[in-house]
Amino acid sequence: MTVTVFVLNGPNLNMLGQREPGIYGGKTLAEIGEDCRAAGREAGIEVDFRQTNHEGILVDWIQEAADGAAGIIINPGAYSHTSVAIHDAIRAVGKPV
Repeated sequence: MTVTVFVLNGPNLNMLGQREPGIYGGKTLAEIGEDCRAAGREAGIEVDFRQTNHEGILVDWIQEAADGAAGIIINPGAYSHTSVAIHDAIRAVGKPV
């Protein structure tokens, strides 16, 4: 059975490599995703790498992880400061985050 980890990325992370590269670096989100998948392959883990600019979609994906993933790695972007909904979803799924 393959172990799957969700890597979830929030708003504006799709702009990596273009938006303020002096602060955020020159790598694109696609390049970071491939790095994550490559590291996962080396460890025998399937990495499901996703990005959205929408809070509700992040909540849906976190809830999906309850049955579809062994754990979650999340960079919620600006939602890390403001989202009660994402906080509640993380607490509800009972997975390592």
